[in-house]
Amino acid sequence: MEHNQQPTQFQEMDSGEKRLNELGYKQELRREMTLFKTLAISFSTMTLFTGITPLYGSSLQYAGPASLVWGWVVVSFFTCFVGVAMAEICSSFPTTGSLYFWAAHLAGPKWGPFSSWCCAWLETIGLIAGIGTQAYAGSQTLQSIILLSTGTNKDGGYFAPKWLFLCMYVSLTLIWAVLNTFALEVIAFIDIISIWWQVIGGLVIVIMLPLVAMTRKSAAYVFTSFEMGVDSTGVSSKPYAVILSFLVSQYSLYGYDAAAHLTEETKGADKNGPISILSSIGIIAVFGWVYILALTFSIKDFSYLYDPSNETAGAFVPAQILYDAFHGRYHNSAGAIVLLFVIWGSFFFGGLSITTSAARVVYALSRDKGIPYSSIWRQVHPKRKVPSNAVWLCAAICIVMGLPILKVNVVFTAITSICTIGWVGGYAVPIFARMVMPEKNFKPGPFYLGRARRPVCLVAFVWICYTCSVFLLPTYYPITWDTFNYAPVALGVGLSLVMVWWWVDARKWFKGPVRNIEISGNGKV
Repeated sequence: MEHNQQPTQFQEMDSGEKRLNELGYKQELRREMTLFKTLAISFSTMTLFTGITPLYGSSLQYAGPASLVWGWVVVSFFTCFVGVAMAEICSSFPTTGSLYFWAAHLAGPKWGPFSSWCCAWLETIGLIAGIGTQAYAGSQTLQSIILLSTGTNKDGGYFAPKWLFLCMYVSLTLIWAVLNTFALEVIAFIDIISIWWQVIGGLVIVIMLPLVAMTRKSAAYVFTSFEMGVDSTGVSSKPYAVILSFLVSQYSLYGYDAAAHLTEETKGADKNGPISILSSIGIIAVFGWVYILALTFSIKDFSYLYDPSNETAGAFVPAQILYDAFHGRYHNSAGAIVLLFVIWGSFFFGGLSITTSAARVVYALSRDKGIPYSSIWRQVHPKRKVPSNAVWLCAAICIVMGLPILKVNVVFTAITSICTIGWVGGYAVPIFARMVMPEKNFKPGPFYLGRARRPVCLVAFVWICYTCSVFLLPTYYPITWDTFNYAPVALGVGLSLVMVWWWVDARKWFKGPVRNIEISGNGKV
């Protein structure tokens, strides 16, 4: 079909474009992505290493290996319920606005505007904070690479100070913004590289690390050992320690909605969107568990991992595990540096994908006039067909979020909590609306749950509420300025401002997703 021709029948259209038009939106973005490309971006957003690696050390410290290993299995099980619930909705509503569009239509005309408002802002906050988590963890990995490349902490290696750490954080954010201003094909191509980088790199790490390690922990230690780190964490309650040890899994197993953000650019999105969501969860669940096992089996000395005087300054537990393995066998750190670079690449690709998703959500919300100065942020570049202004808005906010790095030691804890609560909390709104809505008002897509939708949605909704709750908890005791999880304060202030804006002004004019196409009674444009 030529671009200058108007379709005379819906049958001539891509199935996703047909459904988009039925929902009241015209096709503006290029619909060029195949199932594999969409899966690549969704997989890259979840990323094998970026969730597990930065939180592995702290989660291991709370209750030892068994709680961490089996926690991944438990969280993966409940995540499947969330994924299935979202896949059904995605099949029915293949739009770039995804979650907040779903919330508006599923909640009905009375509650739709408020539901979409809450969902949109939760998702926007979560995604922009998500860019920050990748930039921070990528900088942390680069910090370890520099340290081991210039020696070690014991041999005069260079440990990047806070000001340089911030420079690395800002640089990564700017690079992702620049790349996202190029053509969609460039981003999709990079994400194809990403999926192979993570698959091949992941296989290399999970196979090589246990083989290289001179000393390996027993299966009994990995699967049954329970060790409380009371002296270092201050957490003396066993149930509380187990809850905190699950955080690494809960932080890692989300992001699968990235496929939904790209549905207006995906061929056959009503079928391929759900497939991408479920496939991403399955792949990460298996690969992630194997990665955790590889790290845990390769531990040389549990207590030494956290020693500030060790070779990696006690700053990054996975780096110390890699160093112990390669230095123990080859008496140098070259292998550890190479594998850390593979992990750093995963952070780079993950940050790029999250920037893509964040910009799409800001674009969609701006298109519906839900952000101040929406006319600026909803502009699509005439040649590159990407929302470049939205990209740079996300990058600017992310950089501002990183500025406390210079003074505060718990920045990553706060950004991670904000990211998870915003991102995963955004899932809860459309899932709850789908659970309580009359079935006659729902037009199912190719992927349909039928009678199973209520129990599936109920389990998913309760799990999301639990996940958001635990990320508000203190993670270290006693609580001081250095250990205070200020995410509840930051989120409380941010969401309060959003709610005040709603009640004072936005509720008078914000109606949720705004149609940009009119459909006649015979179903034609």
